[in-house]
Amino acid sequence: MDMLSLITFSPLLGIVAILLMPRPSKEAVRTIAAATTAIPLILASKLWMDFDTTEAGYQFVERIPWIGNLGVEYFMGIDGLSVPLVWLTTLLLFLGAIASWNIEKGVKGYFVLLLLLEVGINGVFCSLDFFLFYVFWEIMLLPMYFLIGVWGGPRREYAAIKFFLYTLAGSVLMLLAIVALYLAARDSTNTPFAIPVLTDLIRTGNLTGSNLVNGGLLLGWPFLKWIFVFLFIGFAIKVPVPPFHTWLPDAHVEAPTPISVILAGILLKLGCYGILRFNIGMFPNVAPDFAMWGAGLGLFAIIYGAFVAMAQTDFKRLVAYSSVSHMGYVLLGASAFTSAGMNGAAMQMFTHGTSSALLFLIVGVAYDRAHHREIEGFGGLALKAPVYTGITTLGFFAALGLPGMSGFVSEVLVLIGAWQKYPLMASAAVIGIVVTAAFLLWTLQRVFLGPLNPKYADFKDVTGREIFTMAPLAFLGVLLGVLPFLLLDWIGPTIDSLLLWLPS
Repeated sequence: MDMLSLITFSPLLGIVAILLMPRPSKEAVRTIAAATTAIPLILASKLWMDFDTTEAGYQFVERIPWIGNLGVEYFMGIDGLSVPLVWLTTLLLFLGAIASWNIEKGVKGYFVLLLLLEVGINGVFCSLDFFLFYVFWEIMLLPMYFLIGVWGGPRREYAAIKFFLYTLAGSVLMLLAIVALYLAARDSTNTPFAIPVLTDLIRTGNLTGSNLVNGGLLLGWPFLKWIFVFLFIGFAIKVPVPPFHTWLPDAHVEAPTPISVILAGILLKLGCYGILRFNIGMFPNVAPDFAMWGAGLGLFAIIYGAFVAMAQTDFKRLVAYSSVSHMGYVLLGASAFTSAGMNGAAMQMFTHGTSSALLFLIVGVAYDRAHHREIEGFGGLALKAPVYTGITTLGFFAALGLPGMSGFVSEVLVLIGAWQKYPLMASAAVIGIVVTAAFLLWTLQRVFLGPLNPKYADFKDVTGREIFTMAPLAFLGVLLGVLPFLLLDWIGPTIDSLLLWLPS
């Protein structure tokens, strides 16, 4: 089996092992799950090292005929846009398995679903066939629904159903777009679902939908514009871009801490990845018509998310809304169609994945000890938990974009790139940076500084297991702030290849 298939499907080994255990102990299930998630992490690390950073095209390609009558293939491959996200997925799923050690309810089912979720996520990032891509996209939906709905908080059913309905609505629009592309391309190629083939046909003007009813025109809009909009909405729901974001705070608040880590750290990036890969990469002749709208939505997300986060009293909901703000930078940078903007957007996907995951682990530590998340209910925790305070400070600094931290590099690149096309929007985006710094520092003050709340006189500092899950994310926040080329050298060639097709 080739490398990408091993990374994608190796978690199935853990699922089989757990399901076949006649009377599994909780400790054995946890150990199997953690060991299984370590396998794709090791393989993805080797993949990262073996990746040719001078090559812009797809590498480690696997291509096997699958459903011949429809032209569907088992077609896998990665480029500079997807390889960092595959590695990030494997890292967060491994850390998520370790962070799930205190799960006591339905341990067997929980870890089976967690491993199945990893299969779906990696499959999305590696798929080069639209049919296969959609299959993996849907595979992610059910595990996340049950992980929130069964193991979540008091309003878990409401949050899970809301997540499911929003995501399903986006999936339906994506399916319509994929079917329409298939119908338009089936006369031009034997592989009408192959993403590189469709991309070449659209870029060169050889796929316009003219063979469809009314020549592909609907309400005065050409075929490709409708496909672009349908795909964008499907991905925007996952990002999430306001006004499609309301499922996110509820899902985060009710989800168990490890699931919030995965949700913020990697699931949101699936939508960003889709916008860069498909909306911009596949439709360079259509994307400019919507660039101003994309930049405007990104700016709105940055400012709206920051101000709403500042108004929160629930620690976890604050972090959830901060994710809405940070994802706005991805959309703003991507909509600029400049090298700095798009490199910054791609880097922001990775850096936010590490910083947001760290923030949710930080919230989880406080909740495990205090059994609440009300910011005003804490105070003076630095006196009892200095290590926890230090890690939290580092995580907050990474999230607010302090110079020397990874978030600073990605956000500066986005602002530089956006300034070249939308100077007023880039200037206004600075408001989001200031407000983000304000609410994070204010939270740090209320939770950790000042006199100790007598209720937490016995507040315990972080354990070894908790440090193990948080330390790699904190380290990456510093490493990529000091040595950003460790990520940008992988991303750059692929972004440059996309820019060749976009208007200057």
